[in-house]
Amino acid sequence: MKTIELHLHLEGAAPPDFIRSIAAEKRADLSGVFDVRGHYAYDDFAGFLRCYEAATSVLTSPRDYARLLAEVLERCAEEGVVYAELFVSPEFCGGGDLTAWRDFLAAMEEVAAKARTDGIDSRGIVTPIRHFGADRARKSAVCAAETAGGWITGFGLGGAEQVGHATDFAWSFDCAKEAGLGLTCHAGEWAGPDSIRAALELGCTRIGHGVRAIEDPALVRDLAECAITLEICPGSNIALGLYPDWKAHPVARLADAGVRVTVSTDDPPFFHTTMRHEYDRLATTFGWGDTEFRQINLWAAEAAFCEDATRERLKKEYA
Repeated sequence: MKTIELHLHLEGAAPPDFIRSIAAEKRADLSGVFDVRGHYAYDDFAGFLRCYEAATSVLTSPRDYARLLAEVLERCAEEGVVYAELFVSPEFCGGGDLTAWRDFLAAMEEVAAKARTDGIDSRGIVTPIRHFGADRARKSAVCAAETAGGWITGFGLGGAEQVGHATDFAWSFDCAKEAGLGLTCHAGEWAGPDSIRAALELGCTRIGHGVRAIEDPALVRDLAECAITLEICPGSNIALGLYPDWKAHPVARLADAGVRVTVSTDDPPFFHTTMRHEYDRLATTFGWGDTEFRQINLWAAEAAFCEDATRERLKKEYA
């Protein structure tokens, strides 16, 4: 089945071999980033963030990001993905400077246009980094608003959920909303159900992860009634220890309660997963088949931050 992925971090999708090759070209020292098997090395969520930012540090030019996007979209296509939305941060693409961001974006848009002709469509979601603070997020929001349209169609908030409160970033979300961008926010992963409610206060129609909504039956009902879409990444949640195994993951319970769930890989090489692996585990663990997978992809198409013509084309895949 062709699939739609709504929650994929561009830098987090960089294969270790790709990062090592960039580091070798630049003679950059990435000591501690990889384990003895060549995989990304971290012990917990805080270590994951440090490893992520260290690996990302070698990506410094528009050409680096063009090469990265080409690599990531090629791998998505190999997994059967026909439409992907990627989180990308101006923080890593020019330090939040609008002029620099435009250069990075132009390089990525060129790659995205070529990939579209090769069968995989994509969009970018500008993503401030929560633990960098609300003031720095404003620069990313301006970058998002000034380049909205075309490839950039969404705005989100990533990083450490435990830092601050989502509503601290209200100015940035208002700026993005006024520019016509779709809104999402990482919540309900490492922070509890209240973090999801805070994201909804910002006007988000989608929640990144959102799995801890299962702890609040009233919130589950609200999500279902308001048709809020959850960008769920089961393999990521399990790899980071949020849930001990697939049977304990609440994705099926949320779907059974009427919540619109979608499935993505988050940062696939960090969590040793792929879209096919996610689908295989959902099938073997919960007995999901074509009916369930068709439904989650239809929900993904309806929630995608894209123009109506693209949405209708995607929906026809699952009619």
